[in-house]
Amino acid sequence: MAKGKLSSTPKRYSLDLSHELSCLKAAGAPAQCLPCGLDEAGRGPLAGPVVAAAVVLPHRFYQPGAEAELPIRLTDSKKLSQRQRGLALAWVQQHCFWAVSGASAREIDQINILQASLLAMRRAALKVQAQLAQRGRAEAAILALVDGNKMPAGLPWPAQTVVKGDALCPSIAAASVLAKVLRDRAMQRLDARHPAFGFAGHKGYPTAAHRAAIEAQGPCAHHRLSFGDLANQQTKTPKGGPR
Repeated sequence: MAKGKLSSTPKRYSLDLSHELSCLKAAGAPAQCLPCGLDEAGRGPLAGPVVAAAVVLPHRFYQPGAEAELPIRLTDSKKLSQRQRGLALAWVQQHCFWAVSGASAREIDQINILQASLLAMRRAALKVQAQLAQRGRAEAAILALVDGNKMPAGLPWPAQTVVKGDALCPSIAAASVLAKVLRDRAMQRLDARHPAFGFAGHKGYPTAAHRAAIEAQGPCAHHRLSFGDLANQQTKTPKGGPR
């Protein structure tokens, strides 16, 4: 390369699959078994759904001697910039089996945020199972890897929980990116319907501006009435009538 010129070779990012492979081994999984990462986003906000994603990375990454490299950085969504999350989302959607699902604010109020998060994970996993069947891979061996220490009921495959899985397992990291980005987009759509609350900015989290808007307007149909101060406002009618 001539002095002073930059290389045109695109940067590649290696995936560390060691923890996923250890999980497969510990589970006694068959040789062709693939992990399906499960993660959620949106447990803490006062409004909007909790969203979960399920992702199965390409089979070739898990072949003996394979080099798992990507043109994008794939890790815990909280460690990525907005641009990096967008690139990771596009790559996952193009190259992986993936699905996103959620549980609404009303479901969260009915069964609590933990159970709603687990329900959203189960729904996402079932969607991926349906995708595999549509692609003629209904009998594919899958091990679900669930971020955290709580196991969703009714998963379609054997499963393990992985504490801090979004930092340890690329498939869970991919799920964390999908859940985060697609939930943010859902909150932007809600902002267009309820502009007084500023959902596009805070995504439903309990910022001072969000709390002030609730105090002034009353909660809308997408607020979680079982959460904190909102639990004391369940009988308050929003200004201008019900929403």
